[in-house]
Amino acid sequence: MMSSIRLGARLGACGSGYGRKGPLAVMAEAERPDTRLRLMAVHAHPDDESSKGAATMAKYVAEGYDVMVVTCTGGEAGSVLNPAMDRPEVRANMTEIRREEMARAAKILGVRHRWLGFVDSGLPEGDPPPPLPEGCFALLPLAEATAPLVQAMREFRPHVVVTYDENGGYPHPDHIRCHEVSVAAFDAAADPVAYPEAGEPWQPLKLYYSHGFSRAKMQAFHEALVDAGMESPYAEWLEKWGEDKADVMERVTTRVECADHFEVRDDALRAHATQIDPNSRWFAVPLDVQRKLWPTEEYELVRSLVDTTLPEDDLFAGIREEG
Repeated sequence: MMSSIRLGARLGACGSGYGRKGPLAVMAEAERPDTRLRLMAVHAHPDDESSKGAATMAKYVAEGYDVMVVTCTGGEAGSVLNPAMDRPEVRANMTEIRREEMARAAKILGVRHRWLGFVDSGLPEGDPPPPLPEGCFALLPLAEATAPLVQAMREFRPHVVVTYDENGGYPHPDHIRCHEVSVAAFDAAADPVAYPEAGEPWQPLKLYYSHGFSRAKMQAFHEALVDAGMESPYAEWLEKWGEDKADVMERVTTRVECADHFEVRDDALRAHATQIDPNSRWFAVPLDVQRKLWPTEEYELVRSLVDTTLPEDDLFAGIREEG
Protein backbone atom coordinates (compact mmCIF):
# COMPACT_ATOMS: atom_id res chain seq x y z
CA MET A 1 0.00 0.00 0.00
CA MET A 2 1.35 3.40 -0.97
CA SER A 3 0.67 6.55 1.01
CA SER A 4 1.62 10.19 0.57
CA ILE A 5 3.19 11.58 3.71
CA ARG A 6 5.09 14.48 5.23
CA LEU A 7 6.81 13.74 8.54
CA GLY A 8 7.67 17.25 9.62
CA ALA A 9 6.69 16.94 13.26
CA ARG A 10 7.44 13.33 14.06
CA LEU A 11 10.61 14.16 15.98
CA GLY A 12 9.52 17.61 17.09
CA ALA A 13 10.39 16.97 20.74
CA CYS A 14 14.03 16.56 19.83
CA GLY A 15 14.70 20.13 18.77
CA SER A 16 13.42 23.42 17.56
CA GLY A 17 11.56 22.15 14.50
CA TYR A 18 12.22 23.70 11.14
CA GLY A 19 14.03 26.87 12.14
CA ARG A 20 13.51 30.18 10.36
CA LYS A 21 14.55 28.97 6.95
CA GLY A 22 11.75 26.96 5.38
CA PRO A 23 12.10 24.02 2.99
CA LEU A 24 11.13 26.11 -0.03
CA ALA A 25 14.14 28.37 0.49
CA VAL A 26 16.37 25.34 0.74
CA MET A 27 14.79 23.85 -2.36
CA ALA A 28 15.50 27.04 -4.27
CA GLU A 29 19.17 26.73 -3.33
CA ALA A 30 19.15 23.11 -4.41
CA GLU A 31 18.08 24.22 -7.86
CA ARG A 32 21.04 26.48 -8.48
CA PRO A 33 22.95 25.25 -11.53
CA ASP A 34 26.24 25.10 -9.57
CA THR A 35 24.97 22.76 -6.87
CA ARG A 36 24.20 19.07 -6.55
CA LEU A 37 21.88 17.23 -4.20
CA ARG A 38 23.81 16.23 -1.11
CA LEU A 39 23.68 13.29 1.30
CA MET A 40 25.33 13.22 4.73
CA ALA A 41 25.78 9.93 6.62
CA VAL A 42 26.65 10.32 10.30
CA HIS A 43 28.48 7.41 11.95
CA ALA A 44 30.00 6.65 15.32
CA HIS A 45 33.32 5.04 14.34
CA PRO A 46 35.48 4.42 11.28
CA ASP A 47 34.24 1.24 9.54
CA ASP A 48 30.58 1.91 10.45
CA GLU A 49 30.15 3.78 7.16
CA SER A 50 31.30 0.69 5.24
CA SER A 51 29.02 -1.76 7.04
CA LYS A 52 25.88 0.40 7.07
CA GLY A 53 24.67 1.94 3.82
CA ALA A 54 27.94 1.87 1.90
CA ALA A 55 26.44 0.52 -1.32
CA THR A 56 23.76 3.22 -1.20
CA MET A 57 26.41 5.91 -0.90
CA ALA A 58 28.44 4.40 -3.74
CA LYS A 59 25.30 4.35 -5.90
CA TYR A 60 24.59 8.04 -5.32
CA VAL A 61 28.22 8.98 -5.91
CA ALA A 62 28.14 7.11 -9.22
CA GLU A 63 24.99 9.01 -10.16
CA GLY A 64 26.63 12.36 -9.51
CA TYR A 65 25.35 13.20 -6.04
CA ASP A 66 27.62 14.78 -3.42
CA VAL A 67 28.06 12.49 -0.40
CA MET A 68 29.81 13.14 2.91
CA VAL A 69 30.53 10.70 5.73
CA VAL A 70 30.87 12.23 9.18
CA THR A 71 32.66 10.10 11.77
CA CYS A 72 32.06 11.13 15.37
CA THR A 73 34.99 9.36 17.06
CA GLY A 74 38.39 8.01 16.08
CA GLY A 75 37.57 4.41 16.97
CA GLU A 76 40.76 4.25 19.00
CA ALA A 77 39.15 2.10 21.72
CA GLY A 78 38.30 -0.67 19.28
CA SER A 79 39.94 -4.06 19.50
CA VAL A 80 41.86 -5.62 16.62
CA LEU A 81 39.27 -8.01 15.16
CA ASN A 82 41.33 -9.34 12.25
CA PRO A 83 43.82 -11.99 13.47
CA ALA A 84 46.22 -11.12 10.64
CA MET A 85 46.50 -7.57 12.03
CA ASP A 86 46.72 -8.47 15.72
CA ARG A 87 50.31 -7.41 16.32
CA PRO A 88 51.87 -5.26 19.08
CA GLU A 89 52.84 -2.46 16.70
CA VAL A 90 49.27 -2.30 15.38
CA ARG A 91 47.69 -2.21 18.83
CA ALA A 92 50.13 0.53 19.84
CA ASN A 93 49.13 2.76 16.89
CA MET A 94 45.39 2.21 16.59
CA THR A 95 44.53 5.91 16.35
CA GLU A 96 46.79 6.56 13.38
CA ILE A 97 46.03 3.26 11.67
CA ARG A 98 42.28 3.70 11.93
CA ARG A 99 42.55 7.18 10.42
CA GLU A 100 44.50 5.72 7.49
CA GLU A 101 41.91 2.97 7.07
CA MET A 102 39.10 5.53 7.04
CA ALA A 103 40.88 7.58 4.39
CA ARG A 104 41.21 4.49 2.17
CA ALA A 105 37.56 3.55 2.62
CA ALA A 106 36.39 7.08 1.79
CA LYS A 107 38.47 7.06 -1.37
CA ILE A 108 37.01 3.69 -2.41
CA LEU A 109 33.46 4.91 -1.82
CA GLY A 110 34.14 8.25 -3.52
CA VAL A 111 32.79 10.25 -0.59
CA ARG A 112 33.96 13.32 1.27
CA HIS A 113 34.91 12.65 4.86
CA ARG A 114 34.90 14.68 8.07
CA TRP A 115 36.03 13.80 11.60
CA LEU A 116 34.21 15.34 14.54
CA GLY A 117 37.17 14.49 16.75
CA PHE A 118 35.51 12.98 19.80
CA VAL A 119 37.08 10.31 22.02
CA ASP A 120 35.84 6.75 21.47
CA SER A 121 33.80 5.66 24.52
CA GLY A 122 34.57 1.97 24.06
CA LEU A 123 32.09 -0.84 24.68
CA PRO A 124 32.08 -1.59 28.42
CA GLU A 125 31.94 -5.27 29.26
CA GLY A 126 31.50 -6.99 32.60
CA ASP A 127 28.92 -7.39 35.34
CA PRO A 128 28.60 -4.67 36.36
CA PRO A 129 30.20 -2.91 33.37
CA PRO A 130 33.06 -0.53 34.14
CA PRO A 131 32.45 3.23 33.91
CA LEU A 132 33.03 4.96 30.59
CA PRO A 133 36.29 6.94 30.28
CA GLU A 134 36.13 10.55 31.36
CA GLY A 135 35.72 12.98 28.47
CA CYS A 136 34.51 10.36 25.99
CA PHE A 137 31.85 11.08 23.35
CA ALA A 138 29.00 9.38 25.20
CA LEU A 139 29.54 11.38 28.40
CA LEU A 140 29.81 14.86 26.91
CA PRO A 141 26.86 17.24 27.35
CA LEU A 142 24.55 16.86 24.36
CA ALA A 143 24.89 20.50 23.31
CA GLU A 144 28.69 20.23 23.28
CA ALA A 145 28.62 16.99 21.31
CA THR A 146 26.12 18.43 18.81
CA ALA A 147 27.98 21.66 18.02
CA PRO A 148 30.55 20.35 15.49
CA LEU A 149 27.90 18.37 13.63
CA VAL A 150 25.75 21.49 13.31
CA GLN A 151 28.76 23.26 11.83
CA ALA A 152 29.37 20.35 9.43
CA MET A 153 25.74 20.44 8.29
CA ARG A 154 25.80 24.19 7.74
CA GLU A 155 29.00 23.97 5.72
CA PHE A 156 28.12 20.90 3.61
CA ARG A 157 24.37 21.74 3.41
CA PRO A 158 22.96 18.22 3.04
CA HIS A 159 19.45 17.71 1.75
CA VAL A 160 19.31 14.20 3.25
CA VAL A 161 20.82 13.01 6.53
CA VAL A 162 21.22 9.33 7.48
CA THR A 163 22.06 8.08 10.97
CA TYR A 164 21.13 5.35 13.48
CA ASP A 165 17.85 4.76 15.30
CA GLU A 166 17.32 5.37 19.01
CA ASN A 167 18.96 2.02 19.80
CA GLY A 168 22.07 2.96 17.85
CA GLY A 169 21.62 -0.07 15.59
CA TYR A 170 23.04 -1.91 18.58
CA PRO A 171 23.47 -0.51 22.10
CA HIS A 172 27.02 0.82 21.90
CA PRO A 173 27.25 4.10 23.87
CA ASP A 174 28.75 5.92 20.88
CA HIS A 175 26.06 4.68 18.51
CA ILE A 176 23.31 5.88 20.82
CA ARG A 177 25.03 9.25 21.23
CA CYS A 178 25.48 9.43 17.44
CA HIS A 179 21.71 9.10 17.10
CA GLU A 180 21.13 11.81 19.69
CA VAL A 181 23.49 14.36 18.15
CA SER A 182 22.24 13.65 14.62
CA VAL A 183 18.62 14.28 15.53
CA ALA A 184 19.55 17.38 17.55
CA ALA A 185 21.73 18.75 14.74
CA PHE A 186 19.05 18.15 12.11
CA ASP A 187 16.88 20.69 13.93
CA ALA A 188 19.55 23.03 15.25
CA ALA A 189 21.29 23.47 11.88
CA ALA A 190 18.27 25.45 10.66
CA ASP A 191 17.84 27.58 13.78
CA PRO A 192 19.73 30.90 13.58
CA VAL A 193 19.53 31.26 17.36
CA ALA A 194 21.26 27.92 17.96
CA TYR A 195 25.05 27.78 17.64
CA PRO A 196 25.38 31.20 15.96
CA GLU A 197 29.14 30.72 15.67
CA ALA A 198 28.64 27.59 13.53
CA GLY A 199 27.76 29.36 10.26
CA GLU A 200 24.74 30.25 8.16
CA PRO A 201 21.62 28.21 9.06
CA TRP A 202 20.72 25.32 6.77
CA GLN A 203 17.65 23.08 6.80
CA PRO A 204 18.11 19.45 5.74
CA LEU A 205 14.91 18.13 4.21
CA LYS A 206 14.85 14.45 5.15
CA LEU A 207 16.18 12.36 8.04
CA TYR A 208 16.55 8.59 7.85
CA TYR A 209 17.61 5.78 10.15
CA SER A 210 19.71 3.07 8.55
CA HIS A 211 18.47 -0.49 9.16
CA GLY A 212 21.11 -2.76 7.69
CA PHE A 213 20.83 -5.78 9.98
CA SER A 214 17.36 -7.31 9.88
CA ARG A 215 16.34 -10.79 10.89
CA ALA A 216 14.60 -11.26 7.52
CA LYS A 217 17.84 -10.52 5.65
CA MET A 218 19.98 -12.76 7.83
CA GLN A 219 17.38 -15.55 7.57
CA ALA A 220 17.39 -15.32 3.77
CA PHE A 221 21.18 -15.51 3.64
CA HIS A 222 21.28 -18.36 6.16
CA GLU A 223 18.80 -20.46 4.20
CA ALA A 224 20.62 -19.81 0.91
CA LEU A 225 23.93 -21.00 2.35
CA VAL A 226 22.37 -24.09 3.94
CA ASP A 227 20.52 -24.96 0.72
CA ALA A 228 23.83 -24.72 -1.16
CA GLY A 229 25.48 -27.10 1.29
CA MET A 230 27.65 -24.33 2.71
CA GLU A 231 28.34 -23.49 6.33
CA SER A 232 26.28 -20.55 7.57
CA PRO A 233 27.75 -18.07 10.06
CA TYR A 234 24.25 -16.77 10.80
CA ALA A 235 22.75 -19.73 12.69
CA GLU A 236 23.97 -18.64 16.12
CA TRP A 237 23.07 -15.02 15.41
CA LEU A 238 19.51 -15.98 14.45
CA GLU A 239 19.15 -18.17 17.51
CA LYS A 240 20.18 -15.32 19.79
CA TRP A 241 17.77 -12.99 18.01
CA GLY A 242 14.75 -14.97 19.19
CA GLU A 243 11.39 -15.34 17.52
CA ASP A 244 9.66 -12.88 19.85
CA LYS A 245 11.99 -9.95 19.13
CA ALA A 246 10.64 -7.46 16.61
CA ASP A 247 12.43 -7.23 13.27
CA VAL A 248 13.56 -3.79 12.15
CA MET A 249 12.04 -4.57 8.74
CA GLU A 250 8.72 -3.65 10.35
CA ARG A 251 10.02 -0.06 10.54
CA VAL A 252 11.49 0.17 7.05
CA THR A 253 9.94 2.72 4.71
CA THR A 254 12.62 2.92 2.03
CA ARG A 255 14.56 0.26 0.13
CA VAL A 256 17.31 1.52 -2.15
CA GLU A 257 18.39 -0.88 -4.90
CA CYS A 258 22.18 -0.78 -4.93
CA ALA A 259 23.31 -4.33 -5.80
CA ASP A 260 25.62 -3.07 -8.54
CA HIS A 261 27.71 -1.43 -5.81
CA PHE A 262 28.07 -4.35 -3.38
CA GLU A 263 31.62 -4.97 -4.59
CA VAL A 264 32.56 -1.37 -3.78
CA ARG A 265 31.00 -1.81 -0.34
CA ASP A 266 33.09 -4.92 0.29
CA ASP A 267 36.28 -3.20 -0.86
CA ALA A 268 35.55 -0.37 1.58
CA LEU A 269 35.01 -2.88 4.36
CA ARG A 270 38.34 -4.55 3.64
CA ALA A 271 40.04 -1.16 3.88
CA HIS A 272 39.35 -1.34 7.62
CA ALA A 273 41.83 -4.16 8.03
CA THR A 274 42.08 -3.93 11.83
CA GLN A 275 38.32 -4.44 12.15
CA ILE A 276 37.35 -6.69 9.26
CA ASP A 277 38.60 -10.25 8.89
CA PRO A 278 38.46 -11.07 5.15
CA ASN A 279 37.39 -14.60 6.13
CA SER A 280 34.54 -13.43 8.34
CA ARG A 281 30.76 -13.54 7.93
CA TRP A 282 30.84 -10.19 6.13
CA PHE A 283 31.88 -12.07 3.00
CA ALA A 284 30.20 -15.45 3.59
CA VAL A 285 27.46 -14.98 1.00
CA PRO A 286 28.64 -14.82 -2.62
CA LEU A 287 27.86 -11.48 -4.28
CA ASP A 288 25.72 -13.05 -6.98
CA VAL A 289 23.56 -14.65 -4.28
CA GLN A 290 23.27 -11.35 -2.41
CA ARG A 291 22.29 -9.51 -5.59
CA LYS A 292 19.56 -12.04 -6.28
CA LEU A 293 18.19 -12.45 -2.75
CA TRP A 294 18.57 -8.99 -1.28
CA PRO A 295 19.59 -6.26 -3.77
CA THR A 296 18.63 -3.35 -1.49
CA GLU A 297 19.68 -1.45 1.60
CA GLU A 298 16.96 -0.43 4.03
CA TYR A 299 16.06 2.83 5.76
CA GLU A 300 13.34 4.34 7.92
CA LEU A 301 12.13 7.83 7.04
CA VAL A 302 11.58 9.65 10.34
CA ARG A 303 11.47 13.27 9.19
CA SER A 304 10.50 14.81 5.87
CA LEU A 305 9.87 18.45 5.10
CA VAL A 306 8.83 17.53 1.56
CA ASP A 307 5.91 15.44 0.40
CA THR A 308 6.82 11.88 -0.44
CA THR A 309 5.04 8.61 -1.05
CA LEU A 310 5.72 5.52 1.05
CA PRO A 311 7.18 3.06 0.46
CA GLU A 312 10.13 4.74 -1.26
CA ASP A 313 13.03 3.46 -3.35
CA ASP A 314 15.07 6.67 -3.27
CA LEU A 315 16.39 8.73 -0.34
CA PHE A 316 15.87 11.88 -2.42
CA ALA A 317 12.22 11.10 -3.25
CA GLY A 318 10.21 14.31 -3.05
CA ILE A 319 13.25 16.57 -3.37
CA ARG A 320 13.16 18.25 -6.76
CA GLU A 321 16.42 18.40 -8.65
CA GLU A 322 16.85 20.90 -11.45
CA GLY A 323 17.78 19.00 -14.58
